[in-house]
Amino acid sequence: MVKEKPNSIRMYDEEGFRRRAACICVRSEDETEILLVNSSRCPEKWVVPGGGIEPDEESNVAATREVLEEAGVIGKLGRYLGVFYNHERRYRTEVYVMMVTDELEEWEESKSMGRTRRWFTVDEALKQLGRFKPMQSFYIHQLRATKPEQDLKIS
Repeated sequence: MVKEKPNSIRMYDEEGFRRRAACICVRSEDETEILLVNSSRCPEKWVVPGGGIEPDEESNVAATREVLEEAGVIGKLGRYLGVFYNHERRYRTEVYVMMVTDELEEWEESKSMGRTRRWFTVDEALKQLGRFKPMQSFYIHQLRATKPEQDLKIS
C-alpha cells in the first residue's frame, strides 16, 4: 500500500504498518558510542536517525539514505538488528548497525531544519531515548545482545 505526503511517499506493508528503516550509528568496532540526532518535532530531544522506505527501495538503502539526510554521516553498513514494531503508531522499522567513516560539516537537514547530531555512550543514549522514544531503546538492547565477540588475545 502507498500513501503520499508532501515531498515523499509513505509505504505500508500488508498489515497496514508504515515501513521504515534506521541505523544505530557507531564510532568504532567496540560499539561504545552511538550517534543520535535531535528530533524534528522536539529539538531538545534525541532520536535514532531513520525514516520511511520509498517505493522500490530496499530497507538497507533507505537506512543509509536516512542517516545521510538526518545525521550527515556516511559509513559502512554492518549487521542487521531486526524488525521492530511500534503497534501504537503502526510502524515497522528495519534496523541496521552502521560504522561511521565520515561526518559531513553540513548536510541536508542541518541546513533546512537546523538538525544537529551528538555522540552518546550506550548508557547515555538509552537514557535519552527512554525519555522521548522508548521504543527505540529496544534497538540498542538488540545491539548489545548481538555484539560480535572480540577476538581473545592470549599473552
